[in-house]
Amino acid sequence: MAISLLKMETIMPPPTKDEVFEVLKPISDPEIRIGIVDLGLVYDVIVDEDAKVTVKMTLTTPACPYGEMLIAMVHRAVEDMENVKEVKVDLVWDPPWDPVQMATDTAKDLLGIG
Repeated sequence: MAISLLKMETIMPPPTKDEVFEVLKPISDPEIRIGIVDLGLVYDVIVDEDAKVTVKMTLTTPACPYGEMLIAMVHRAVEDMENVKEVKVDLVWDPPWDPVQMATDTAKDLLGIG
């Protein structure tokens, strides 16, 4: 009598949008020393059912000398999350970053615009 054992794989759901935002919170702009989420630099996070994550973000200025580094930090932080299959970071300029409208109250206080 042959017995067949099937290996059952646990399928983990992709991370939620909120979980991705939480992972991005510790990443700070090196010049301003405030988190990119609090600054409002992360515009959106899209997670599809195939665990592909797209982060739409901007920089404080198009000439930001730390832009490539910040994008790499965002990519790595999301890539290191469990059950993320693919990461894409889209750098967008529309709408232009406006800390008065986009930053959290805490970030505004730190920037002196609160």
